[in-house]
Amino acid sequence: MTHKNIVLFGGSFDPIHKGHTTVANCAINQLSADQVFFIPAKRSPLKKHMPQANDQQRLNMIQLAIQNFEGYQVCDFEVNRPAPSYTLHTIKHFRDLHGPNSALYWLIGADAVSDLPRWYGINELIDLCTLSTMHRAGCPRPNFSSLESELSSQKVASLNKHIITTPLLPISSTDIRKRLQNGDSTEDLLDSRVADYIKANSLYVRG
Repeated sequence: MTHKNIVLFGGSFDPIHKGHTTVANCAINQLSADQVFFIPAKRSPLKKHMPQANDQQRLNMIQLAIQNFEGYQVCDFEVNRPAPSYTLHTIKHFRDLHGPNSALYWLIGADAVSDLPRWYGINELIDLCTLSTMHRAGCPRPNFSSLESELSSQKVASLNKHIITTPLLPISSTDIRKRLQNGDSTEDLLDSRVADYIKANSLYVRG
């Protein structure tokens, strides 16, 4: 199989916004990646609630948001499996598809670092891929020292080594949903095609 550098970007994407696509671009450039896959989760094991938009709607919004970006793709692997979505299963799926010679990078937010010991099969997961932490400009560098009692020193060293620097983008899907519920503008936060899709399908409005 051909060697590739592949970035895997998981999340709820409820909805996908400009912060997501900007971060993906940073990852592609800094990791010299060939592709980035946006992988919407059925439901995160660390979240109690299902996404507000359904699986197909989130897939559709991602497809609209990435259509002008070279190397960006959407993957429906997790939404086609029973909830919750475990990252380890997804990594194994991509490893089977692309073989042992391809480099897989799974993006995580700096705020998720403390939760890593709670991830299903975390030690095996780190053996199968490289976890790359997103570090927002102007924010403290991620601190992995708290993981030393849970993970090997080699795995902690790998986490320290693989950090993606991103702009400081104060955008969150939670804030966007609140704005949409209140009828506030999201013009600078969403791709215009995503915004049109949300409006056409009456998503995130007060029920």
